[in-house]
Amino acid sequence: CECRDSLIITAFKNPCCVFPALKEVEKYLELFHLPQEKLKEVSARLKRDLIRGLGKHSHHRAAVKMLPTFVRATPDGTEKGDYLALDLGGTNFRVLHVRVVEEQQRVLKMDSKICAIPQEIMLGTGEQLFDHIAACLSEFLDSQDLKGQTLPLGFTFSFPCEQKEIDKSILIRWTKGFNCSGVEGRDVVQLLKEAIRRRGDYDIGSVAMVNDTVGTMMSCGYRDQSCEIGMIIGTGTNACYMEEMKNVKRVEGEAGRMCINTEWGGFGDDGSLRDIQTEFDVVVDQTSINPVQSNNSIIWFQLLKYKDLLLPPFSNEAALNNTRFLLQEGTGLENGQNILTELGVKWDPVDVRVVRLVCDTISSRSARLCAAALATIANRIRVNRGLDHLKTTVGVDGTVYRKHPNFSEELQDTVRLLVPKCSISFLVSEDGSGKGAAMVTAVAQRLALQSRLLEDSDGEDEEVEEDEEEEEDK
Repeated sequence: CECRDSLIITAFKNPCCVFPALKEVEKYLELFHLPQEKLKEVSARLKRDLIRGLGKHSHHRAAVKMLPTFVRATPDGTEKGDYLALDLGGTNFRVLHVRVVEEQQRVLKMDSKICAIPQEIMLGTGEQLFDHIAACLSEFLDSQDLKGQTLPLGFTFSFPCEQKEIDKSILIRWTKGFNCSGVEGRDVVQLLKEAIRRRGDYDIGSVAMVNDTVGTMMSCGYRDQSCEIGMIIGTGTNACYMEEMKNVKRVEGEAGRMCINTEWGGFGDDGSLRDIQTEFDVVVDQTSINPVQSNNSIIWFQLLKYKDLLLPPFSNEAALNNTRFLLQEGTGLENGQNILTELGVKWDPVDVRVVRLVCDTISSRSARLCAAALATIANRIRVNRGLDHLKTTVGVDGTVYRKHPNFSEELQDTVRLLVPKCSISFLVSEDGSGKGAAMVTAVAQRLALQSRLLEDSDGEDEEVEEDEEEEEDK
């Protein structure tokens, strides 16, 4: 029997003729294979979307929103001092005390506290929510003996917002089970400050609003000052990077740079990736409240497809949707055995290899698509700066990147193929929403101080010039 070289032969190490049904598996999995030329096409489409998102008049119809963050610099290593960080994004929130130590080039978490948000507060008034946050912050400051200090605060608020300034962010809508009245359409920084004023027992300094992706970049930027890209690959994916101000058409000014929160998870929402969508992607989009975001769901539908084709019956089909297919520790075959056992399947070695192949193929596509997106951003930075070769670092976070056994390696290898004119290093973030939020605040403080020093210096120079002119007149 003649067998052609294929994914199935490579993965199964068995002739196709032994298992004719495997050809059907191969047919479906071939749909997930994205060659390098197709990835370059995807990158070119994203490039167009980035430009559209930055435009003053085209932004509103862009799938990739390219949101200004008003973070105008990355760390330069001179930041220092004590900061507070507040991380609100679910049914719990964290308060942190962070110390930036210039001499050691380290961001230290001195202490932290996790506070629960009761259901009645999640569904109550905005005043109740922010009073609860202010009360928990008060208790934390008491425990740390910090009540006498007025510390700057980095605020990670993980809900859809329109940021107007570094310290002004308007809530667009609640998500994640929250529905507090009187908050949508209002500045959440102002609401926090008002709640603290109502207490009257402590105060905070300047506030910096922080997106978790930006926090990831900034937390890595103190350790590696060439870090100008942040990326998260977990339940969803997103990235930010330092864009030239002259290209940020929705913000006044052309000097310097600003960090842009790409919200690249929206890429393809307008149908621009329809040619690489499979029937499984379509089903996932139709049945998910968060379309285009779940590898696990695609694996789920793939195995449901194969269960009648190849695999024994599932006695626990519901477990498919909850199995941690991508991130289990151990070898690929061991994971396959665990998955099938959890599904109640009486498996044999062929079944195990089917599961492994499905997981590997879908994870590989995800890694390669993320690589194409990252390549687009790296090359944009290089071209923006007129460089023949760019050397930069990406700060990364997210459970898929951290825990998947092959994802990070495939992503990095693919990026190198797509942008040979960019040398990209990767640095895993340490608590982007906590330490990173504090670092955003530290950089904002540094820039504000430099600005004040510059204004003072300019004024003094003018006075000296006037005195010199008077002396000459005499």
